[in-house]
Amino acid sequence: MRPTSDPAQYRHLSKAFLRYIAAEKRYSPNTVRNYGQTLDRFDSFAMAHRGHAPTLADLDGWKTADFRAFLASRRRDGVGAQTIKLDLSALRSFFKFLSRETGLKTAALAALRSPKAPKKLPRPIPMQAATALSGAADPEDDWQAHRNHALFALLYGAGLRISEALSLDWGDLPKPGQPLRILGKGGKTREVPLLDIVRVRIGTYRDALEDSTSDAGGAYLSGNAPLFLGARGKRLSPAVAQRALRLERAALGLDDSATPHALRHAFATHLLSAGADLRAIQELLGHSSLTSTQRYTEVDAGRLLAAHSAAHPRARG
Repeated sequence: MRPTSDPAQYRHLSKAFLRYIAAEKRYSPNTVRNYGQTLDRFDSFAMAHRGHAPTLADLDGWKTADFRAFLASRRRDGVGAQTIKLDLSALRSFFKFLSRETGLKTAALAALRSPKAPKKLPRPIPMQAATALSGAADPEDDWQAHRNHALFALLYGAGLRISEALSLDWGDLPKPGQPLRILGKGGKTREVPLLDIVRVRIGTYRDALEDSTSDAGGAYLSGNAPLFLGARGKRLSPAVAQRALRLERAALGLDDSATPHALRHAFATHLLSAGADLRAIQELLGHSSLTSTQRYTEVDAGRLLAAHSAAHPRARG
């Protein structure tokens, strides 16, 4: 297939690209949606920039200045450097796909430099707060409260992303002494230990759920049933889980830095503070690059400097 002036060819390959990153690259639904939105914005810009619907034959002749003009339009929309960087990443993936399918030239886009986004460090929550969130629910509470505490315990005890935890089924739980297998970003599988205290929280939740849904004949506890169940009998949604944590942190007097992802950050920084190897933490978190994990060393160093400044007599001089 060669680039043509038919807009239908471009539209067809745009849809094929989104199917490709969803099915073959196994990008998350959020990433696929974001890439689709970037392509929609690029299409609108290309139409205004050239005065007609984008075609592959036209894009084949674009210069670096044309792509730079698109990024400049995004800046005028008021978006930050990180968003522009993500837009550029989506376009590069898309044009790489087009090049493979049609031979479209991509040198002009490859020559464009990504904007430098300000470094954003993780925001872990203190150990005391993480321990409180992952503690036991009141024995008199309903099964949903026990579910929430089991979820928070898993996020903090295993360093999972909220999407990874909510995708688990009952059948995914390993036998005692065996690791939990997690399907992470990009379809990569990793193994993490399942702490005894996390097993206890999940067991308490299971007992409460079984008592409340006994008339369902155990369907909610079968191997292929969601581990974390929503009130309507479906898989618990991230939005409901996040709302549950907001309510819990308010009850505990915690600030808004206490989020599901902050529990994952707490997992990493607390392991690092206890002397864990950075490579081991990388494997447990499922980071493809050690650079992502190294951010936690900066967080830990920042805490040491803050403690030094607060405590050392000369620092207050």
